[in-house]
Amino acid sequence: MARAYDRDLIGYGPNPPDPKWPNGARLAVNFVMNYEEGSEPSVQDGEGFSESGLTEAHGLNQLSKGRDLAAETMFEYGSRVGFWRLMRLFQERRLPLTVFGCALAIERNPPAADAIRSAGFDVCSHGWRWIKHYELTRKQEREHIAKAVASFQNTVGERPLGWYRASTPGSCSSKKAASSTIPTRTTTSSRTGRR
Repeated sequence: MARAYDRDLIGYGPNPPDPKWPNGARLAVNFVMNYEEGSEPSVQDGEGFSESGLTEAHGLNQLSKGRDLAAETMFEYGSRVGFWRLMRLFQERRLPLTVFGCALAIERNPPAADAIRSAGFDVCSHGWRWIKHYELTRKQEREHIAKAVASFQNTVGERPLGWYRASTPGSCSSKKAASSTIPTRTTTSSRTGRR
């Protein structure tokens, strides 16, 4: 039996809402840095293979098992070099930034956690780990959400300000599972006072 078609293909149509941006601005720009390095599938974390799907190492074909040192070092480059380069660029220009962070990745790099906290950048949870959430049971997904929230409180000093899925939603929607643990607020950073 076919399910009811539940996608909204029309949206606001010809009548978009007026967002009433500050000072009459006509455009809002949101800068986001993904921080996933150290939370991706890996032999060390029990998956039996190294994540290489979004690297130049294998592009289309992941190894079915074992460590892929080329893929691992590409992720390591991000946490060892790329992160710090972006932090300098944004701080030198006094630009606001949202970090889409996987909690375990930030937990594994205390200097990065300290830098994010010191800079006052917003943190949006990218999950406990960068994995396929649709493979988790409802119970596992809730456990991952709880771990992520607790981890961010410990590493950056506060709960995440939003939630961004690393993959297709799991068995329970992040909105339902996270609603009691993730606060919501406007895009204005309370720490920086900027939008």
